[in-house]
Order: sequence, then structure tokens, then C-alpha cells
Amino acid sequence: MQTDKIFYSLFQAFLSIFFAIIGENTINTNAYEFVSVEIKETAFRIDGVFIPKNESIEQPLYFV
Repeated sequence: MQTDKIFYSLFQAFLSIFFAIIGENTINTNAYEFVSVEIKETAFRIDGVFIPKNESIEQPLYFV
């Protein structure tokens, strides 16, 4: 789907947009990176995940 590429590029370049959309304006966006993840068991793929750069129990994962 073409929109997947658009959103992936957008979130890669501007992490803060995602957090603004979900109403989390106080999140430190520098603490996250946006990645695409594939789980190979049955080729289950998650198009986008915001993962904290430093593992922390206090920072949640966000699946897009």
C-alpha cells in the first residue's frame, strides 16, 4: 500500500507528529526511534513501532 511508505517516511523524519496525534505532547521524542519489525514465526509484520532508545520500564512501546 502506498500510504504505508508515506507514513513510514513521515514518522521516520518527524517523530513528534505521532505523539501530537495521540495527545502525548509531554513525551521526550528524542528517547524514541521508529522502526519496522517483522516476526518470522508466520511472517507476521508490524509496519511501525516507536521503541524507546534506552530500555526503560517507564516508557511504553507504541505500535502503528
